[in-house]
Amino acid sequence: MAIEHVLAVAPVSDFDTAAAWYGRLFGRAPDNRPMPGLADWRITGGGRLQVWRDPARAGTALLNFAVDDLPAHLEALADRGLAPGEVQEADKGVRLSSLTDPDGNRLTFIGGFRTTV
Repeated sequence: MAIEHVLAVAPVSDFDTAAAWYGRLFGRAPDNRPMPGLADWRITGGGRLQVWRDPARAGTALLNFAVDDLPAHLEALADRGLAPGEVQEADKGVRLSSLTDPDGNRLTFIGGFRTTV
């Protein structure tokens, strides 16, 4: 028995605004809209991000994305009209940059991520 997929959820108050913002974030429309108030993007083979209309919980998500080339990723975000924050140096060569969606959900992009410590 094994977990095969991870679905992260970003709760939002205004679904249409959020779906458009996340469309800019990922540079494409959602992969699936299985029901009203839910949009789903495939991020990796077994990982998805779902944007879900849930005004009571909007703005409470913390989402981390490990990327292969942080500077290139941040440049692509800026080209799509998004403004990631300053790059911060963490430990052992790891670098971080964050931005928030219209509801305040925080997304952090991680460069130099290691799967082993």
